[in-house]
Amino acid sequence: MAAARVLLLLSGRVESVSFAQSVCGRLGAGPGLGPWPTHCSLQRGRLVLSDRPFPGASARLPLQRPPFCPFAALDQQPRAPGSELPTNRGVDLGVAIILQSSDQTVLLTRRTRTLSVSPNLWVPPGGHVELDEEFLDGGLRELWEESGLQLLQGQFSWVPLGLWESAYPPRLSWGFPKYHHVVLYVLVISQESQQQLQARIQPNPSEVSALMWLGPDVAAAVAATEDGTETPRLLPQDLPPSVPGTRGRWRPTSGPAHVHTAADDPNHGRW
Repeated sequence: MAAARVLLLLSGRVESVSFAQSVCGRLGAGPGLGPWPTHCSLQRGRLVLSDRPFPGASARLPLQRPPFCPFAALDQQPRAPGSELPTNRGVDLGVAIILQSSDQTVLLTRRTRTLSVSPNLWVPPGGHVELDEEFLDGGLRELWEESGLQLLQGQFSWVPLGLWESAYPPRLSWGFPKYHHVVLYVLVISQESQQQLQARIQPNPSEVSALMWLGPDVAAAVAATEDGTETPRLLPQDLPPSVPGTRGRWRPTSGPAHVHTAADDPNHGRW
């Protein structure tokens, strides 16, 4: 079995999590949306989680999963013969970068329609955290690989926002999960403006078909529907019906691009 990437500290013992187990469930999460405050140690290449404070914990972050998490559903029903999930795999790590410019716009990218996992969805830049890689380094690497954007040293700050348990396919009715991640969301605040950042962007056409910068009101409206309920909460009344999307340099700019995201999983199980 590969080295465990997600570990739980339960009753004073460190335990790994197998692919078929719900991380939230192992930590005692109930059937609701959460979030559940979780103490964590963001170690190089692995994540240690506990529902209680422990020596070495570096952050206390909210942990959530969708209400239809397939791993939670699997815990509640018997499995048919031949439908067993892998026993030699653990839970992988992912990171998502919420890049905010100095003028408070946020970058989203649209996955190409040719990708086998979650094609044509709008997502924040992000992906796998490699073995022995720091979370921030992994997120910045993914940002560069997808958008061609490298942030200047000393020109940004960052803070971890929260954790999300991600599965793909995201619903059990779509088939048994093939991917299982715990994703760390990181807010990266740049001292550069949207215009300065955009000037250095060169999207990777194999991964990104378009990108857009969301203003504060639009970003807040998107966030208000991303809790798994697909029901908007308090939304501004003067939102534009769409926001401009910028395609990569390999094709002409098209008209306005509507924001389409998947409320079932903010990271869309895309790693």
